Amino acid sequence: MIGDANDMMARLVALLPLRWFPDTRPVLSAVLSGLSDGWAWLYNMLGYVRLQTRIATATDSFLDLISQDFFNGALPRRFGETDSAFRSRIQHELLRPRATRPALVAELTNLTGRTPTVFEPARPADTGAWTQMLGYNTAGGWGSLMLPFQLFVTAFRPLGTGVPNVGGWGHLPAGAAAGGWNTGAMEYASLAMVQSQVTDADINSAIATTVPVAVTAWTRISN
Repeated sequence: MIGDANDMMARLVALLPLRWFPDTRPVLSAVLSGLSDGWAWLYNMLGYVRLQTRIATATDSFLDLISQDFFNGALPRRFGETDSAFRSRIQHELLRPRATRPALVAELTNLTGRTPTVFEPARPADTGAWTQMLGYNTAGGWGSLMLPFQLFVTAFRPLGTGVPNVGGWGHLPAGAAAGGWNTGAMEYASLAMVQSQVTDADINSAIATTVPVAVTAWTRISN
């Protein structure tokens, strides 16, 4: 195989002058073997270093360094996240659209897997108008030109999040025991115990880094 110790050994032997050494040369072979191992290690290291020069091929902690360099800690690797998944998030964050309503909806949908609702009180298409797209508790919403450059966002947490090993109220898995006080599948829980790859902080950060400067996004995060 190109670059391994045997390949390096063959390359070194090929450079030796003919008829200088016998066919059996244990001392020379030992010396060349040591050199071959060193060159093989260096060849592998150069291949690894070459991978780290591009986001598309970077691996391991170098992806974390790339994220730190571009985003100053705003896009850390998630717990247990693979290189492939982390690389995709870095590439997405570098080039994703910003500063528009479709960009905000697309980013939250990509992040959570659920489409948010966005309401702009100064936008007739959202509020409707008398005799047009409006009915009490049916469609539209109360608009106001006193709220320029403001919008109300309802973002939804990803499905499938929860507290590990604790069943939901009235939804005990089939065959599972109810447990006892603070034991087993039944206990009091808080939002701090919820485990998810996407946190509320991630959702708020996505909104803050997408909306234009001087725009206020009033945000509600719901299950």
